[in-house]
Amino acid sequence: MFHHLYRCTRSVRFRLCAAGLLVLSSTQLAAQLSAAQLDEYAEQGVQRLSEYLQIDTINPPGNESRGVAFLGKILDEAGVAYETGESAPGRGNLWARLPGTGAKKPGLVLLHHIDVVPANRAYWSFEPLSGEVKDGLIYGRGAIDTKGLGITQLQAFLALHASGQPLNRDVWLVATADEEAGGFFGAGWLIKNHPEIFADVGFVLNEGGSARLFGETTVTMVEVTQKVPLWLRLSARGRPGHGSAPQVETSVTRLVRALQRISETEFPVRVLEPVANMLEGIAPFQDKGDQAMFAAIGHTRPSGEQLLDLQLRNPGVHALLRNTCSITRLQGSAKINVVPAEVHAELDCRLLPDQDPEVFLQDLKTIINDGNISIEKIMGFTPAVSTTATPLFKAIEKVSEEMLDAQVVPTVAGGFTDSHFFRDLGITSYGYSPFAFATGEFAGVHGNDERVSVENVVRGTRIYYQLLQTFAVGR
Repeated sequence: MFHHLYRCTRSVRFRLCAAGLLVLSSTQLAAQLSAAQLDEYAEQGVQRLSEYLQIDTINPPGNESRGVAFLGKILDEAGVAYETGESAPGRGNLWARLPGTGAKKPGLVLLHHIDVVPANRAYWSFEPLSGEVKDGLIYGRGAIDTKGLGITQLQAFLALHASGQPLNRDVWLVATADEEAGGFFGAGWLIKNHPEIFADVGFVLNEGGSARLFGETTVTMVEVTQKVPLWLRLSARGRPGHGSAPQVETSVTRLVRALQRISETEFPVRVLEPVANMLEGIAPFQDKGDQAMFAAIGHTRPSGEQLLDLQLRNPGVHALLRNTCSITRLQGSAKINVVPAEVHAELDCRLLPDQDPEVFLQDLKTIINDGNISIEKIMGFTPAVSTTATPLFKAIEKVSEEMLDAQVVPTVAGGFTDSHFFRDLGITSYGYSPFAFATGEFAGVHGNDERVSVENVVRGTRIYYQLLQTFAVGR
């Protein structure tokens, strides 16, 4: 019944499954999945996540085409049309669409990235790519970031397809490469080379938020903006020489002095409205000290002592209150007895969403105060905020209350995701995951022993399907 069409354009290979040409009967269109059928999709996600985690897509080098092949096989089995494209050899991306009917509303993209960060086996208690399912947990690098999210999106997407219900908008499933290194071979490449995917899209659901358990209370945290990365390379120059004859000043001493000045600088505290809203929203669920500080943070600046204490206990929240720079990489001499002519350091700076990057760079040059040190911009994005005054945000609130008895709090992320690509296009993008994490369960992301519970995957698929039902079905 089905056939496959292959065609090559330039260096990119596309694959289109023709199953989308099927015409559903009126009976099928009216059908809805039973609870038992939805349970099958939800429970099937556990095994599929286990298999997905066993596929090596560590970036660098990525090899996301391996993940594309895995996802494509599943879509083939379900009879769902999709296309794929490689931005470079092995850097695969996939997109599939469930078309809306009639006068369609702005489309919705379900987005996750296929690549994962490296893992050091010496610090893990299990094989990072094992995908083992044991004691109610699914183990492996990417379990949360973001293969677990991707599988819940996939299973909800397939369940929506199987239900045969008419959709009021296009619903896209998009899996991309390279997010962990900036997204330029993934989401950025798709926007540039395949803008037709996003031409009628109004909303993106991506990583960056999840529900959190505060005792007996659950709060769904939805990311609406994020700090802006500004990655910099500092280069110091000086006269080279032999290590046995120390000079008064060298490239190394210049760089060390500059880095000390940066590390000792406390950038001004500025509490932006989205951050104040976030902290005030979670204030009731904090301990006594943070509860009072968070509740008043929109109009009362914390003291220096409070800020230091917060940084020691919760550096992620502290970072939302000011611009930051972390010194992450150093490059010096190739030999121990050679004073180098040039040395380098790299900084991971994260700016508040309203910060002008060029102004920040000028401030940094003033702090360094050394004309022999140059600053090169490695990567930088533009700031943007997604409004919460949308029907999708209302749908998230409705489903969170119904499925988790949870209130929704808009949040600001200290890290960055691919959402900035879409916000730059004017597309409303939310960081949203249907998972609910207790304290400590999120620690494996970019850390050791990353895992997600079977309960989160099964329940998360049901939640995601309900969200699609609420937002994309009917009028």
